[in-house]
Amino acid sequence: MASMKAANHAKVVMEEGKTAFGCWQMAPGSNVSRTLASTGVDFVVVDCEHGNMDDAAMHEAVPAIAACGVSPIVRIPDNQGYMVKRALDSGAHGVIVPLLYTVEDAKKLVTSAKFPPQGNRGFGSPFPQARFHPSLGATDYLQQANDSILTIVQIETKEALENVDEIAAVPGIDVLFVGPFDLGNNIGHPILEGKMHDNLHKAIDKVLKAARGAGKKAGIFCSNGEQGKKYADDGFDMISAATDIFVLAGGVMASLATAKGTGPAPKLTGPYGK
Repeated sequence: MASMKAANHAKVVMEEGKTAFGCWQMAPGSNVSRTLASTGVDFVVVDCEHGNMDDAAMHEAVPAIAACGVSPIVRIPDNQGYMVKRALDSGAHGVIVPLLYTVEDAKKLVTSAKFPPQGNRGFGSPFPQARFHPSLGATDYLQQANDSILTIVQIETKEALENVDEIAAVPGIDVLFVGPFDLGNNIGHPILEGKMHDNLHKAIDKVLKAARGAGKKAGIFCSNGEQGKKYADDGFDMISAATDIFVLAGGVMASLATAKGTGPAPKLTGPYGK
């Protein structure tokens, strides 16, 4: 029988002690999904929080990514049970949940993401098993999902940072994922013009240490490959190194600057190219 866990590429890479590298999809369309998933990444995050991705777009993106042998990870807008269910029922290999504050929030997420007895996730979608392997049936999915899907919490609030050790210790949480822009905003040190305050660097290091101490993985959103290399060298396990909108804008601007002979294109410093 096929193994869901073996088909979750991002999970396999991290469990082998390697760094899983991925990218962010904010623009809808299965062709965008396939293009991103064909670049050599281990995962693609389908961003339903800040991206132009509604429920239908998510249901198109997830199978397109999975068909490329890459893990589709869905970031939902909020820590609500029905959102977790919709993401996982689409066949996502993992779910990222933003704006957690407390240990209770983390426990609520685990409850939403797991079938009984570990949680209270409802069972009934005909879609998710095929996003892991075509030979899997609904019963296989029910029996394997709890151990095969990545449950990922974003650490991006002041309260979550203060509670990070306790959040990391919650059974069923697999990855602590740093959202550096909101984390900077929420601790009073926003990232401006691409510059990060020392206290933000310390906060990010605190998240990494909490994950290590609890035997969990640590991830982070990066605006570019240079940042990705730095955090990979620091020991992060899951790194998003590019965003579709950022790369699209940057690539066109660079080509135009070359064609016009105007010198290097303006440097993009924000999370999505601004």
